[in-house]
Amino acid sequence: MSPITRRALLGSAAAATAVVAGGFGWRACPQRQELQRVTVLGADTYSHALGEIIIHGLQRWPSLVARLPGARVLLKTNLVEHHPDRPINTDPWVVVAAVEALRQLGAAEVIVGDAPGHRRDSEALLLGSGLGSLLGQLGVRFVDLNYDAFHSLPLQDDLSGLRSLPVAATLLEADMVISLAKLKTHHWAGVTLSMKNLFGALPGVELGWPKNRLHWAGIEGVTVDLWRSIAPDFAIVDGVVGMQGDGPIMGDPVHSGFIAMGDHLPAVDAHCARLMGITPERLPTMRLARAHGATIAASRIVVEGDRIAPQDFELLPRWAWLR
Repeated sequence: MSPITRRALLGSAAAATAVVAGGFGWRACPQRQELQRVTVLGADTYSHALGEIIIHGLQRWPSLVARLPGARVLLKTNLVEHHPDRPINTDPWVVVAAVEALRQLGAAEVIVGDAPGHRRDSEALLLGSGLGSLLGQLGVRFVDLNYDAFHSLPLQDDLSGLRSLPVAATLLEADMVISLAKLKTHHWAGVTLSMKNLFGALPGVELGWPKNRLHWAGIEGVTVDLWRSIAPDFAIVDGVVGMQGDGPIMGDPVHSGFIAMGDHLPAVDAHCARLMGITPERLPTMRLARAHGATIAASRIVVEGDRIAPQDFELLPRWAWLR
């Protein structure tokens, strides 16, 4: 699928959205939110067993599986910094497991890509984290989206006021985009999960480092703009070991023991927030997403798979009210 075709599809949807966007305020009522599903599977450790866990989870989504044969899939990881004692990035073994699962289900090509917002040298991150070596063994191509060609993508709702954003061509050319996120707190956004992970679809070569233009425009607006305009196909969240406290870089590890996934990113993120002991309705990004078509109410999310007990992640004092 060419960038023009994908963007044209998104653009045509934008026209329809503009007509009804003003009426989304009623989505604060849970009964008005569309019913969504989220799959949560227990995963105690980073090991080869993750491949079986992820393929088992994906098989619960037959519409997704039906589209995989012959498809080019972009796995958009969360690659930020490398520190051996902090769970900053999507764990390499989760990336490997996702690649292997997608291949088994028929994907013609799986590409791993990201545009780290803090480091210009992605090769150093790949080397330090061990992800580069593992991808090399699998014969998987990593694309540094920071230096990728890009196209200006019109924003459907323009909640950020930026009108359009430069999006990496590799992402726009993919038949399927999967946000492969990490379960973390975030000192500016409260949490960072599958929607916030989309910041890494935007090239630093155009926006600079650390992409301050996006932060000045407002994290909530940009996050929801990216979700609505890129329209990712699926999300997988690495919640085996999460980060609490001063995330997304300086926080502490916390064993969470699960992998979450689904095709509606706000529902996945809302349930993950609840597993972190956070009320998603209090998160600014979640509230804004809800006003623009998202389902975040617990009563409208069908959670399937394993039962995972919530635990209270440590929060910075400024976010204590999220409980």
